[in-house]
Amino acid sequence: MNPAPQIVTTVAELHHRIAAYRQDDARVGLVPTMGALHAGHLSLVTETQNRADVVIVSIFVNPAQFAPHEDFERYPRALMADAEKLGLDGETDLIFAPSVGEMYPPGFSTCVEVGGPSRGLETDIRPHFFSGVAIVVLKLLLAAMPDVATFGEKDYQQLLVIRRMVADLGLNIEIVGAPIIREPDGLAMSSRNAYLSHDERRIAGQMNVVLKGLIAELRDGKTITAVEETGKRALLQAGFSSVDYLAVRNAEDLSPLASLDRPARVLAAATVGTTRLIDNMAV
Repeated sequence: MNPAPQIVTTVAELHHRIAAYRQDDARVGLVPTMGALHAGHLSLVTETQNRADVVIVSIFVNPAQFAPHEDFERYPRALMADAEKLGLDGETDLIFAPSVGEMYPPGFSTCVEVGGPSRGLETDIRPHFFSGVAIVVLKLLLAAMPDVATFGEKDYQQLLVIRRMVADLGLNIEIVGAPIIREPDGLAMSSRNAYLSHDERRIAGQMNVVLKGLIAELRDGKTITAVEETGKRALLQAGFSSVDYLAVRNAEDLSPLASLDRPARVLAAATVGTTRLIDNMAV
């Protein structure tokens, strides 16, 4: 068994360790997470290990991306268990687990707004979300200055927002999107899946089935508008209590599409019980 990776909690400590890696001309990779790690996160670590000599995993539940009514307080936190998983995986060299005060010291008053792919979808429901994501990811990237950083495609809109921000700011960091890891029934792995009751878990497993059916309908020639409406009804009929959105968008920038004349993505967000789930698939 590999020992759990060392944990550092301050940016100063992180800089010190990265400086030592750089002395050996190591290529540094970063995997930003909010912890409660599962196989999906570990796949990001593997993807990064294939592209870098050193892998750093950050674990930080970011308050800036939660609205007051959302689940910041109950979001699962299990730092030592996460460290053990990363030790068993054997591909992580260092864990960066800062406190809220380390990331947002007293007087912190800077925000980051990214346009383009942030418009619509998640922003319509959670207008605070991407500014909170952008500031914490930017701080993590500046703290680690990795050569490569890996994010999961499950949060597809987030991935495009981060790519836009990094490109716009001229950061010389490769942003990698790793494929969604799914449960045997196709449910996208998520830390929030732990909230689901037995019956809710059965309903949740229907989201990917609905998306696959919509992709088949699109390929059979049905219009995007018709498929979007069909998909919303199908999720409600499957047992979801509400649907925030189900949309077919341009895969490059998430702009609306009138027809399938370019690569597309179908994206959905819906709630079962009190748990909000998201998923997406390439069309």
